[in-house]
Amino acid sequence: MTKWRPHPRIRVVAIGLHWRGGRLLVAEVRDDGGRIKGVRPLGGEIEFGESWRAALVREFNEELGIDVSVVGEPLVIENIFVHEASTGHEVMFIAEVAFPDALSPARSASTSARTMESKSSRAGSTLPISTWRAGRGSIRRG
Repeated sequence: MTKWRPHPRIRVVAIGLHWRGGRLLVAEVRDDGGRIKGVRPLGGEIEFGESWRAALVREFNEELGIDVSVVGEPLVIENIFVHEASTGHEVMFIAEVAFPDALSPARSASTSARTMESKSSRAGSTLPISTWRAGRGSIRRG
């Protein structure tokens, strides 16, 4: 297993919030032992010369193979965090995204690494992205 560490510089990232039925699509964040440390909405780094909107659409296309629509303007926050004793620093553009209307629940992600965390009656369990697309399971909106 590759051990991820925060970059030693400030990163600018675009993060997408996809809600369905009061549930948020997220990916797991694991510690070096493989234990779930937390969850994070999907997204990634903005490339030089790229707008935050274009980066957000690109990230969802790369990760899930779908073209999302960005809904509204972003919330911009600074995130300084520690992961496995290494400090990370990000400026985050966070916006809601909508999946295409014609997205078939039967279509599955190319990787099983994309999962969501259930905070409902089965707290701590994970489900594959295909389950999310079918509308079953994730974090509930508080």
